[in-house]
Amino acid sequence: MAGLRIEGVTKRFGDFEALKDVTLDLRDGEFVAVLGPSGCGKTTLLRAIAGFEKISAGTILIDGVEMSGPSRHQPPESRNVGIVFQNYALWPHMSVAENVGYALRVGKVAKAERERRVREALQLVDLTGMDDRRPANLSGGQRQRVALARCLVAAPSLVLFDEPLANLDVHLRAAMENEFADFHKRTGTTIVYITHDQAEAMALADRIAVMDRGRVIQFASPRDLYARPANAMVAHFIANGIVLPASVLTAEVNGQVRAEILGQQVTLRSMAGQPPGIGAQVCLRSHDIVVSDDGGGSEVLVTRAVYRGGGSRIEAHPVGQPELELVFDLDDDRRVKAGDRIALRVIGGWVLPPDPAT
Repeated sequence: MAGLRIEGVTKRFGDFEALKDVTLDLRDGEFVAVLGPSGCGKTTLLRAIAGFEKISAGTILIDGVEMSGPSRHQPPESRNVGIVFQNYALWPHMSVAENVGYALRVGKVAKAERERRVREALQLVDLTGMDDRRPANLSGGQRQRVALARCLVAAPSLVLFDEPLANLDVHLRAAMENEFADFHKRTGTTIVYITHDQAEAMALADRIAVMDRGRVIQFASPRDLYARPANAMVAHFIANGIVLPASVLTAEVNGQVRAEILGQQVTLRSMAGQPPGIGAQVCLRSHDIVVSDDGGGSEVLVTRAVYRGGGSRIEAHPVGQPELELVFDLDDDRRVKAGDRIALRVIGGWVLPPDPAT
């Protein structure tokens, strides 16, 4: 096991900055997901940690030892880092045992020791008895576990996952999520898990780093990201939060403020020290709004209703304000369709922190 410290890391490709002043501090044995849309820099960050990319500025330390810095770059083979790729990268002409033990054979580990470590790695990923099979005779989930065993057999201090479930079907993805969670529980290995799938990240990680355009926007627990997003990008990206303009009417007291949103005065959660003022933004989740039957609330026009089993995903906008988009869920007992007008009442929400750049 090892901690990982990334300090002010920047990576340039010509004039393009793929990583911009990235700083992360991972505790020993922590499971951290790096989450973000395609092109945000998460794979470049993984390659920098692994040593496949030389960084342009900053430092990367594993277990307190500098691996990348202004005048130092340890190659991948010297970092004791294991990597599990999304395409498995297995040798098709080798058996399971040969794939898992390949690095040990190249490292001239004695045959008896090599066989013992391969056997233990296969047992750890529940592939005992499949030593002689070829990758072509395995399911996608089994091939992924072979890739994991190959990583583990070298006893890495840090394991990197590069979107490992991207090529699996939805049912197998759920099963492999459980495999990865069990693996982390059994080994206590420090893990960096790269993904664009927030459901994976929320299910597996102790903390999540949300990236956008080469920067880490927020690094927090799954619950904090959902309940207290740092800005509109995180609010939208995590569980499709609704972001609306608001006017904060009172200063923050005990984590709450009064604000006006959609013409309603509402008590909202806020960060400490939130000042009053116009031009604020609020993140609402589906549970923060209810359909009003008493004539109160704000009238919205439903533009789309998609049935999702037990309820519907509703797309709407306030009447007279088509530029504002509301996407939320309604239980099945509230059946609406495109063209309906309904009244919504806001009962909660989170005031996004002020943008430090403004």
